[in-house]
Amino acid sequence: MRVWERWQPVRPMPGWRSIRGRVAVVITVPICLLLAVAGLAVNGRAEALGDARTTRAEVGLSLRVQALVHQLQRERGLTNGLLGGEKEFRTPLTATRTRVDTALRSMRGESAVEGVVRKRLGRLAGIRAAADRGSADRAATLTFYTTAVDALNAVDPVARTATRADGRLSDGLAALRELAAAKESVALERGLLNGVFAEGAFHGREYLTFTEVRATRVAALARFRQLATAPQRAALKKAFATEDAQRATAYERRAEDAADGSALRADAGTWWTAMTVLVDDLYAVQQSVGDAVRDRADRLSHDAETDLAAYLVAGALMAALVAGLAAFASRSLTRPLRALAEAAHDVARHRLPATVARIQQSPQDQAELLPPADDAPDTPDAQRLGGTAEIAAVAASLHQVEHTALHLAAQQAGLRRNTTESLANLGRRNQNLVRRQLGLITRLERQELDPDALAELFELDHLATRMRRNAENLLVLAGQNPPRPTAAPADGLEVVQSAVAEVEQYPRVLIAAVEPVRVRGHAVADVAHLLAELIENGLTFSPPAEPVEVHGWYDTEDDTYCFAVVDHGVGMSEADKERAHARFSGSGEEALLAAPTRFLGHLVVGRLAHRLGEGTQVHLFDTAGGGVSALLALPGRLLAPAESPSAAPPPARPAVSSLLNGFRAGIARAEARTTQGASS
Repeated sequence: MRVWERWQPVRPMPGWRSIRGRVAVVITVPICLLLAVAGLAVNGRAEALGDARTTRAEVGLSLRVQALVHQLQRERGLTNGLLGGEKEFRTPLTATRTRVDTALRSMRGESAVEGVVRKRLGRLAGIRAAADRGSADRAATLTFYTTAVDALNAVDPVARTATRADGRLSDGLAALRELAAAKESVALERGLLNGVFAEGAFHGREYLTFTEVRATRVAALARFRQLATAPQRAALKKAFATEDAQRATAYERRAEDAADGSALRADAGTWWTAMTVLVDDLYAVQQSVGDAVRDRADRLSHDAETDLAAYLVAGALMAALVAGLAAFASRSLTRPLRALAEAAHDVARHRLPATVARIQQSPQDQAELLPPADDAPDTPDAQRLGGTAEIAAVAASLHQVEHTALHLAAQQAGLRRNTTESLANLGRRNQNLVRRQLGLITRLERQELDPDALAELFELDHLATRMRRNAENLLVLAGQNPPRPTAAPADGLEVVQSAVAEVEQYPRVLIAAVEPVRVRGHAVADVAHLLAELIENGLTFSPPAEPVEVHGWYDTEDDTYCFAVVDHGVGMSEADKERAHARFSGSGEEALLAAPTRFLGHLVVGRLAHRLGEGTQVHLFDTAGGGVSALLALPGRLLAPAESPSAAPPPARPAVSSLLNGFRAGIARAEARTTQGASS
């Protein structure tokens, strides 16, 4: 009967011809461009928002730093005047120190500023104490305060802020930096001349420092006027137009005339008052500029937030549009492909496996089960599947794949059948020849009286017995029936002796302890054959001088009889043991064709265990001290009743208790690995 089912074309999906054009033109290029533009716009607005918020925070911190600088500048001037001899500065100096300490406490938590405070102002208490005692050097004290002020200005966030994209914000930050430099020059000049006026003359490099400070102030104010707005320039002009500023200018001219070190007749208190007013006015201008920069940053932040929200809304709408277009295009594209995929899945999961199975299991000629080569869907049906030549080509290719797979399956089935038949034929021929050879050797043994010749005949008999086992291996691998059926039950020791007689190095086998048991007749040959394979494997992978032990005991807990083959050889890795267990449990022809030839003994053991039926288990586990132990467990249904009905199975001996524990632990690990593999 033909097992081929005709190809069933799937219903068409109209409009396929225009899908590629719609996807390529309407969706791909425009949407990619829109998404790229939207991403750039959102990224730009996000950066602008981050810059504005950062600038606002930095300006706030800068104003707090400048408040500390302002108080330090005042303390510097008062301290320099006190060291110059003006005792009336002690009272305002005490109040100024309190304000400096308060400003320092407000800097806690600002890591960058705290580091400078610890490094530059760590000796502040000692400097103050020396100034109060009058033992401090005036120039060194002035340098200490100036270095601290310079360090604070250096870590001022505004001084380190990079130029922003907004021009007004960039100019405001730059103007704030220049005004801070100008104010420091004015404050430094106040403190320097305060000490000079108190002492009555310049000493050392004080006049040179005075001229450098004035030059720095002039340059900084010039740069500020270029960057500042008109209101800010007006505020600066107003600060220098006050009476106190004019009075301070007059005092500066007096100081300029004393370049030769001549005596200065100037009231230090008046100078201090006038310059303090000017410094305070400059500080007020500095605060107004900082407030303006912060307001500008607030406006930019608000604008950036609004723009970012607008771009995000637009991006969300665009994403929704993209999703809608993609869904539309996907449905237009996937409907015909889904139909084709369903047909392919039906072929791969149902029709092709079922047909291949029938081909492999059918005894008739494989060519009769194959579909004809021209049994393919015609062009109109294939076009109805999707509406284009591409879909039709895919459908035709799928049909060709199915047809080719069936041909390959038929060829593989024939190859497997021929291989199996060849193995069985060779096995039967060898078995018949060996049986005749064993009969002839037996007759010769009965007639021979010479002990030496008889020993050689026994050796020849042993070789023939091994040849018979090899022939039976071919029959086992070919899936044939047991070659040596036995009707009568046999004792467990007899089964072990029969297995030992079929191995080459039988003198090395030590039958340690085999407890009495009766094996049913139909299982005797297979059990002996299986034990022979395990013993042969142990002898092969053990040192020539090491014996291989055979144990047997009845396990009352599981109602099984266990044979243990123990060697002390090279052992096996966990991975090799897992692969061996897989071969023990496999019974299909695929394992025979896929396994390397050196593992055919494992396949024979697996086939024999499978033929003995459910409950028969073969496990490998490590031998104490090195080597591998193989456990064969026979279920109770393969055991015949004892000859004496009153005799009960003896308990397991202490000598084999460790083997029994290892056997149970090995089974538990194997079951755990099986459960883990099933869950994964």
